[in-house]
Amino acid sequence: MTEGAARAGLAARGVIYLLVGALALQIAFGGRRRQADRQGALAELSEKPFGSVLLWALGIGLVGMALWRLSEALFGRVGPKGHKPHKRLLSAGRCLFYGFVAYSVLRFAASGRKGDSGGSADQQSRDITATAMELPVGQWIVGAGGAGIVIAGMWIGVQAIRRKYRKDLKLGEMSRTAKRLTDVTGVGGGLARAAVFAALGSFAVRAAVDYEPDKAKGLDDTLRSFAETGLGPWLLAAVAFGLVLFGLFSFMMAARRRV
Repeated sequence: MTEGAARAGLAARGVIYLLVGALALQIAFGGRRRQADRQGALAELSEKPFGSVLLWALGIGLVGMALWRLSEALFGRVGPKGHKPHKRLLSAGRCLFYGFVAYSVLRFAASGRKGDSGGSADQQSRDITATAMELPVGQWIVGAGGAGIVIAGMWIGVQAIRRKYRKDLKLGEMSRTAKRLTDVTGVGGGLARAAVFAALGSFAVRAAVDYEPDKAKGLDDTLRSFAETGLGPWLLAAVAFGLVLFGLFSFMMAARRRV
């Protein structure tokens, strides 16, 4: 049961990253203006044939991801060091994150909404930042949170370059071509995620330092900011393509990960 939940969850994660990456590519090349974030991905999926069924399947898959991470937190991960406290704590954090994501997807599916999906994730990010800054030492809390996200981005990038994901794969059952494809998607996708996390965190740090909540950004605004650099839309296109690669990598993990 746990294995099925894990594989369904990894596949659901892959769908979201594929859709977000595809939306970001459209923005890079002057296409549709839909938000390149989870809400935009759900709106895009809702317009497809059998969109409601797909949304429910996606939400249930993410529930499986949360349950899998919960089992890791309670009983430990696969591998010789899977019972280490820090690994179980990390799994607990992932359980909470994917539980929230699953809830948001299922709520969207239950609402039956078509097209764009209500509130902007960018505005939600600014609202949360403003609320946090009103707390005692709120400016420090936001700054520390942003710095933590930057560090997480750097860690994701290093792990991708070192191909640490290989220790979780059934390499003996994979062909040479499958291993190469996993490395291309794992490294490329991991570096794209690292860039996005680092940018998200840096905007939060900037908002804290300047004491301006409006400088915090959600995923959509963060992705669009890549197009505002000296490289223009090409940097956004590269990051967006990397997110598509990570979606494909998630499918590879769904098929070949040891659970």
